[in-house]
Amino acid sequence: MDRELTLAEHLNELRKRIIISLIVFGISIISSLPFASYGLKILRLPASGTIEKLVFFSPQEGFLIYMRVAFLFGLIFSLPLILYQIWAFIQPAVEKKQRSHTVFFVFFCSLAFIIGCLFAYSILIPPALKFLLSFAKDDLEPVISANKYISFVISLIIGCGLVFQMPILSFIFTKWSVINARALRRKYKYAIAIIFIAAAIITPTPDAFNMLILALPMLFLYELSIWISFFARPKAR
Repeated sequence: MDRELTLAEHLNELRKRIIISLIVFGISIISSLPFASYGLKILRLPASGTIEKLVFFSPQEGFLIYMRVAFLFGLIFSLPLILYQIWAFIQPAVEKKQRSHTVFFVFFCSLAFIIGCLFAYSILIPPALKFLLSFAKDDLEPVISANKYISFVISLIIGCGLVFQMPILSFIFTKWSVINARALRRKYKYAIAIIFIAAAIITPTPDAFNMLILALPMLFLYELSIWISFFARPKAR
């Protein structure tokens, strides 16, 4: 039988996991920095045909841009190890039969994050850019800061990556008897309101079209989470 940890031991374990995650994340960022120029070219692709040139306005801005690109790819590369540290911290609190879900948690959370990133990169960002730049027309000439553009793209990519975790978290929390499909269905109207608020916050454009591009997949993910919760429910004894 496992010994129950004290509060001090829990805090020490949490600090240990955070330190390991930060070290892994830092190494990933440093390792990604030499390839940041290639990463910048990749992040510029959604703006092809819309933004011809990106500029910067201060001596340090170029370095900060590459650091932000390295931050994104460092996060993606280090995510499986960070997720493992999260699971290792919460593992003592779950039942023994559920501790074998480590591979499931790490693999599917990473996969969902990548799918969310690709969704933002290929589907959400191009129309958002076209909408925003359509206001310039003939009397304004857009001069886009590379720093602002990269911040815009990275925020959407990471935001969508996190949103796509809903089905995985639904499965895990259902297995832990924290939520169930009936409760999720009962809270559907509140979920719709929260989803549209979250889509409005994540999407940096004020129009309803681009908000719907993100809100509709979130609604689908919530519905999917309900069905996952239904099939993942603990079997009655």
